[in-house]
Amino acid sequence: MDKTHLEKRGFTLLEILLVVAAIAILAGIVIVAINPSKQLAETRNAQRRVDVETVLSGVYQYAIDNSGSLPGTIITSATCTSTAGTGICKGGACVGGTDLSALTLNQKYLTALPTDPTTIGTATGTGYFISKSNFGRITVCAPQAEQAAYISATR
Repeated sequence: MDKTHLEKRGFTLLEILLVVAAIAILAGIVIVAINPSKQLAETRNAQRRVDVETVLSGVYQYAIDNSGSLPGTIITSATCTSTAGTGICKGGACVGGTDLSALTLNQKYLTALPTDPTTIGTATGTGYFISKSNFGRITVCAPQAEQAAYISATR
């Protein structure tokens, strides 16, 4: 037998390094294409949209049960976003905000007031705002929306 048939066949170090480099490049492209921070921000914005609709529905269910009267703590304001007194409080000690604890009393309309995904852990605010127009229309908004989104609902 000659020597060429007895040699071991395998991969050279250069071939292994080229494969590892190709895998790293493909992984980098996939991570950039998926963009996890954008996906997480979109998920938080989706939660905000649901929360805004939940609060608005609770307010209107309250009004239906109370002959059209809205909770008396909702102030009349031209805008919803960050206007003094329009921030929805978590309940309990509500100073300088809108107390909607009537909605959560005995869990009749809401089991709890929703909290903005990025403000979890704050003492009093929910991160959502509510206002009433001069014509009695209610607007609930989420001013902390990400990616330049404007999240608001009016009825």
